[in-house]
Amino acid sequence: MGFGQLYLPEEPPIIRAAHEAGIGMGPPRPSEMPEPDEWMRRLGSLPLMCPPGGRWLYNTGSDVLGVLLARVGGSLEEVLRETVLDPLGMDDTRFTADADRLVSAYGGDLRVYDPPDGEWSRPPRFPSAAGGLVSTVDDLLRFGRMMLHFGRSGSGRVLARPTVEAMVTDQLTAGEKAVSGFYPGYFDTRGWGFGLSMTTARDDIASVPGRFGWDGGLGTSWFSDPKEDLVGILLTQKAGFPQYNNLYLDFWTSVYQSIAD
Repeated sequence: MGFGQLYLPEEPPIIRAAHEAGIGMGPPRPSEMPEPDEWMRRLGSLPLMCPPGGRWLYNTGSDVLGVLLARVGGSLEEVLRETVLDPLGMDDTRFTADADRLVSAYGGDLRVYDPPDGEWSRPPRFPSAAGGLVSTVDDLLRFGRMMLHFGRSGSGRVLARPTVEAMVTDQLTAGEKAVSGFYPGYFDTRGWGFGLSMTTARDDIASVPGRFGWDGGLGTSWFSDPKEDLVGILLTQKAGFPQYNNLYLDFWTSVYQSIAD
């Protein structure tokens, strides 16, 4: 949409302006975000980073979508509960949870990023569709299985098959990939659909073309692989990305090495 998080060696003026506007250009901080209407006003005061469709930009588009869904459906959590969370029985996936059910989240340097009684123990001012939910491995497995079966869950259907097919289809052009990504060459083996990534070429044993999911910056990794009929989930509670941490590579290598046939 022409605006989003950029990852560059030097911070350009537009990113500094976005930080000053407090619209969430870094790791999620629910308490530091303004109310949705004010958030939209601040976002609308900033110029675009590029023409819409000019390049892939992370995160902000999902937050805009969350605000629009809330305006249509009453609140973002109500929309998510009615359409996905409740039909899947994802009872532990919400924008907040009791402190005794949360564990500390750590930064990459092992300093506490958010304690159990921290930001996710109270309702957020801005329910972020980009990175605002807390969950459990069981709930994430329910979601991963539904996606693996292209919208079906048990004998019922949660999402339409064409919807999931569009979500897990690479939507980026070669030109967009050439100027996008978290680092040079990022999209050489990856694509981006609607809200998640998919593997497009193999560069290690675990990078199986056709699998889809996402690695979250706060230490999560989920992928569904229709070819192998598997769902893999890693929740570490420690911020990091696969390219900087061999734990992810070791985990996913072990997952695929465990396939017996």
